[in-house]
Amino acid sequence: MNILKRAWRSFRRWPTVASLLVGASLVHAAPPPAACAPTALAIGADARQLFVACAETDQILVLDPTRSTVSRSIRLNGTPSGLALSPDGKRLIVTCAAPESSVIIFEAASGKLLAHFRSGHTACAPVVSPDGTTLFVCDRFDNDVAAFNLADGREVTRIPVLREPVAMALTPDGRRLLVANHLPTGRADASLVAAAVSVMDTTSRRVVTNLALPNGCGLLRGIAISADGRFAAVTHQVAHNYLPTTQLDRGWMNSNALTLFDLTQDAILGTVLLDELDRGAANPWAVAWSADGRRLLITHAGTHELSVIDAPALIAKLARPGVAQVSAEDLAFLVGLRQRVALPVNGPRALVVSGHRAFVAGYFSGDLATVDFDQPPPVVTRIPLSSGTPLALVRRGEMLFSDGRLCFQEWQSCASCHSADGRVDGLNWDLLNDGIGNPKNTHSLLLSHRTPPAMSQGVRETAEPAVRAGLRHILFSAQPEDVAVALDDYLRSLQPIASPHLQHGQLSAAARRGKRLFHDVRTGCASCHPPPLFTSLKSYDVGTRAAFDDVSEFDTPSLIELWRTAPYLHDGSAATVTDVLTTRNPHNRHGYTAQLTPAQIADLAAYLLSL
Repeated sequence: MNILKRAWRSFRRWPTVASLLVGASLVHAAPPPAACAPTALAIGADARQLFVACAETDQILVLDPTRSTVSRSIRLNGTPSGLALSPDGKRLIVTCAAPESSVIIFEAASGKLLAHFRSGHTACAPVVSPDGTTLFVCDRFDNDVAAFNLADGREVTRIPVLREPVAMALTPDGRRLLVANHLPTGRADASLVAAAVSVMDTTSRRVVTNLALPNGCGLLRGIAISADGRFAAVTHQVAHNYLPTTQLDRGWMNSNALTLFDLTQDAILGTVLLDELDRGAANPWAVAWSADGRRLLITHAGTHELSVIDAPALIAKLARPGVAQVSAEDLAFLVGLRQRVALPVNGPRALVVSGHRAFVAGYFSGDLATVDFDQPPPVVTRIPLSSGTPLALVRRGEMLFSDGRLCFQEWQSCASCHSADGRVDGLNWDLLNDGIGNPKNTHSLLLSHRTPPAMSQGVRETAEPAVRAGLRHILFSAQPEDVAVALDDYLRSLQPIASPHLQHGQLSAAARRGKRLFHDVRTGCASCHPPPLFTSLKSYDVGTRAAFDDVSEFDTPSLIELWRTAPYLHDGSAATVTDVLTTRNPHNRHGYTAQLTPAQIADLAAYLLSL
């Protein structure tokens, strides 16, 4: 079952259960679970307890790092999405993602439940201020950061950021909070399309600047700040989406990168490719600095590795005149500065560093890897967390969707263009399904198997041949049929997530008015987008043909989850739903909207964003 859907179901009964359990102990003996899916890690300063958030089993496992054994578990009434420890190590903070997320605080030593309170849509990446008074939480789909008084759980404020905040890091003095926005904003056909890092002043609790990454950079995942507070590092991908997708060599389509920021100047020090000349490093995820500042460590979720980088040498090299300007194009830049350490886990995502050891969570294999980098070569061991039950077909399909080993030279995975949950990257791509020179916006794969045909021009009759064509022509790989079948099964399993524009799961007053407009024959919206799939499964000429498009008619997309698939139209030329209804519809070719008042446009947009 989709993790967020299951989380929402669990959350609806949480307040009643939690009210009975405050002050009680939720600690249990810890037999190995059948599945684990470790999604977040936290370790105390004394390295005596390692906490592992298990998304598949709704629990926290507590390990003794010295013995590499699970000592106990803490049950949750929700799916954990993030972990943090208070600065004194006495409190464990857990976020559980849902449309109305929960934040739960436990006594770290005993697992005693201390408090719980609510946050926004899909809370994750909790961070505690150095003085232990304030908790910051990313509300991913509300596009904001919530600040809480940690003493009583009172929400102090919410600070808007750009788009899908998924990771945060605080400077050691607690004065600035850096937020990694997962996706770019704006039109996909602009000259510069890239995600950014928001820099927040924690005193005024406002964003003071957004540090834009180079063109094509997106799918940000991890962010970390050096112990001296001078530098920040963020992991991401670099899309070369302005090129036709004719090859993969030398990162022609996608490369994988680390960007360093000089926080003394709030400027990019340099962007560095993590790939090599003939081998990619697909899907960089978490990043962490060693406490002494000597090493930067990065997990590669697609190639199942850990990069160990000589941080002072990297910073010194980037500081040389003119070097930073070419670093983002140099596949040999890290030669002599980085070790690629193969890990005995599948899907390494979460990462923590304690002393000279790193702990890495295998999201799909349900285990941990420990890497001791004190002496070369690093010593790698594995800690099993689950019973080793074979993956169900859907879960195997999800694993393959994110596996860069399916790709020629491991440059990318399916998740490199559709993110890890099968949705969008906010970019246009010039795929060869329909000729060269006519980029199309990345489609969400939600409902793709129920809404044929596939692709904007409908060049694939159904999603099944599109999946197989993607393996051949995007990953440049010949795979057995069982791989495609597993991918099909995973994509069919995707479920819509409730819109953040709903109010406690219901349409707002504006959205209800918009619903009436949507179904009014005078607007014509429902004739092409009829419920329940909100598509007629037909193609129409909606007036958006560009100079190099071969056809005038384009497939009608489903409007379900429209709120999270910006930008819009086949060419990504509409940054917002309002643009779709106004500036990008001057001749009423996709809905009769020219006669609507601004208030009616706002109501109609409110309904569409609630689907």
